Amino acid sequence: MLKEFKEFALKGNMVDLAVGIVIGAAFGAIVSSLVDDIFMPIIGLIIGGIDFSTLVLGPMNIGLFINAIVKFVIIAFALFLVVKGMNSMKKKEEAKPAAPAADVVLLTEIRDLLKKK
Repeated sequence: MLKEFKEFALKGNMVDLAVGIVIGAAFGAIVSSLVDDIFMPIIGLIIGGIDFSTLVLGPMNIGLFINAIVKFVIIAFALFLVVKGMNSMKKKEEAKPAAPAADVVLLTEIRDLLKKK
């Protein structure tokens, strides 16, 4: 059972997934800090000194909800850019003409030699 778990855990896709999760968590923390510590205070000053982290509308913390929306938009846009970049790389790779197979090259050479005779 330990051997099976080791094979499962060390598969390439599993390691890639783990790295992606760790990087995603770090990116989420950076975006949270960016929104909470930089964007929202600036936006609050522009709109008249409003502190979004304490903005409450009735029983709802509307300011925290607005912060969450801004964080989501930033992360969604970053992921959009990553996916768009990957898709354009795939298109470039697909557009490259494939090298002819060895049989085709050999047959072409034979054909050319027979034409010369």
